[in-house]
Amino acid sequence: MNSAVNTLSPQQFHGAVLEWFDQHGRKDLPWQKEKTAYNTWVSEIMLQQTQVATVIPYYQRFMERFPDVEALADAEIDDVLHLWTGLGYYARARNLHKAARIVSRDFGGQFPDSVEGLEGLPGIGRSTAGAILSISTGKPAAILDGNVKRVLARFYAVEGWPGQPAVMKRLWALAERNTPTARAGEYTQAMMDLGATLCTRSKPSCLLCPLQQECKAFALGLTASLPSPRPKKTLPVKQTHMLIIRDSSDQILLAQRPPSGIWGGLWSLPEVQDLRDAPSELGIDILNADAMEPVRHTFSHYHLDITPVQITLKNPTNSVMEGPATLWYNTRQPQNIGLAAPVKRLLETLASDSHKGGKR
Repeated sequence: MNSAVNTLSPQQFHGAVLEWFDQHGRKDLPWQKEKTAYNTWVSEIMLQQTQVATVIPYYQRFMERFPDVEALADAEIDDVLHLWTGLGYYARARNLHKAARIVSRDFGGQFPDSVEGLEGLPGIGRSTAGAILSISTGKPAAILDGNVKRVLARFYAVEGWPGQPAVMKRLWALAERNTPTARAGEYTQAMMDLGATLCTRSKPSCLLCPLQQECKAFALGLTASLPSPRPKKTLPVKQTHMLIIRDSSDQILLAQRPPSGIWGGLWSLPEVQDLRDAPSELGIDILNADAMEPVRHTFSHYHLDITPVQITLKNPTNSVMEGPATLWYNTRQPQNIGLAAPVKRLLETLASDSHKGGKR
């Protein structure tokens, strides 16, 4: 093993990272054009568990519709969820909306200028607060997103799954230790870029890394095993039926989900666990039920097997199940509402089939 491994001082560590960033870092991402707290916040929330390439078009559409925190605060949650449809982890969008209203109402449209103040807003944790503060103001604040965890875990050969409290504590200490007082925002971006472009999960480009010569994982041949993976567990499988109920105008009935929980606040097809319970649970009189091919949607903690069922009602009218939490959806003129991702795909398929004159 190289005896010089890990002899870098914090100054040498962040100096090497910043020198690499000056030559190779990403500097033309949409949210880098104006490094305001609002722009940084929206991008950081979108980037949680989501790739940059996926986020860019969502971010651009979102900022066009909600150019500042006041515009977002004044919006209806349906408008926000509509622009979020497909990004997943919808609690992020609901918290974004809640936080915007708090910033507008309680802080005069100005974001708190401390990590602690930012952490007090819905959906903002310690790492996201550090990113917002350092990038938008230049104040030194450490971050520890997935990319940074990977860089630090490998460089210092920190074993154990980063989700474990002791491992997380160790990584936070290293993150704090290496964060500079000057150029903090650029260092934050540099560490995220380093993890995203070189120190990747698989097949990292170690020979191009500015930290390679003193990286413990590289010296010990541990880059493939660090950071340690989350202990594996078998995901349980749940099942549901989603009912495709049409009115006399061929519009499809949607129901709004509760504000919290899976797909909270989004619009979805009415669901039942057992088709036999549909008449009593939904107050409908079924003439025929035609089950389609099941589709699987996977969440972080379980699989959901969805069986779409085309329902023919005995008396299809616009009054079926009408209420404040239901609406009739016209696939030919889609409304701007937040849709659960598998429901959106299913509605698009139904619209396409209808357009082609396919079987309903």
